[in-house]
Amino acid sequence: MELKTKTLMRPNGHRLNGFSIEEIGDDHISTGIETPMKQDAFDISDTDKKERITQLFAEIMDVMGLDLTDDSLRGTPARVAKMYIDEIFSGLNPKNKPKVALFDNKYQYNQMLVEKNITFYSNCEHHFVPIIGKAHIAYISSGKVIGLSKLNRIVQYFAKRPQVQERLTNQIALELKQILDTEDVAVIIDAKHLCVSSRGIKDDTSATVTAYYGGVFNTSDKIAELQNYLKD
Repeated sequence: MELKTKTLMRPNGHRLNGFSIEEIGDDHISTGIETPMKQDAFDISDTDKKERITQLFAEIMDVMGLDLTDDSLRGTPARVAKMYIDEIFSGLNPKNKPKVALFDNKYQYNQMLVEKNITFYSNCEHHFVPIIGKAHIAYISSGKVIGLSKLNRIVQYFAKRPQVQERLTNQIALELKQILDTEDVAVIIDAKHLCVSSRGIKDDTSATVTAYYGGVFNTSDKIAELQNYLKD
C-alpha cells in the first residue's frame, strides 16, 4: 500500500506536496526521525543566540502592543531567550547529550527492566506550546546495563526540543538500542498536548499515547507482560 504523506509549509508560504497550511491543520506531521536542523545550527554561540532571540522577542512583544518599559515586562525578552537556549530547548545541542556509562550485568538479570512514569516536559513544534507527559521504558540486557537515572536523562534530552510525540518516541528508542546494543527495547509515551487542550478544539480531557516495541517486545506476550507492569 502506498503511503501518502503531508509536508509542512515552508516559511515563505509556498505549498509543499500540494498541501496548504489550512489543509495541514493541526495534524501531528513529522518530516523524519531526526529533528529538522540547519547545517549551520551551531555556528552561532549560545551567547549570540540569546542576544538575537532577546532582540527578536522584544520585537514580537512590541508588535503585540506590550509596553517594554514596564518593570514587569522589561526583562521578559532576555528571560525567554535564556529559557529557550539553556532550558526548554537545550536538547537541540548535542553538547548537552547525557554521557552514559554501561556496567556488566553481573546479576545475570535476563528479564525485562522497566522504568515507568518518567515525567517530561516538551514543546509542540507546530505551535511551541507544552507537551506534558510520562514515558515508560523497558529493555532486556544483552550483557550490559545502564544506570537508572540515565534513562530519565535520555528522555529529558530528547524532550527538550520542539517535538512531535511520534518522533520523540522513536528517538528515545533508537538511542537506547544503540547504547545498549540490543533490539529488545520498548518505549511508551502518554502525554497531554496543550495545543489541543488550551487552543483549537480546547479538549482538556484527551491524551495521546505512542509506543515503540523492538525485538522480543514486539510480541503479544511481551506487550501484555509490559502492560501489566505499567498498571498502577
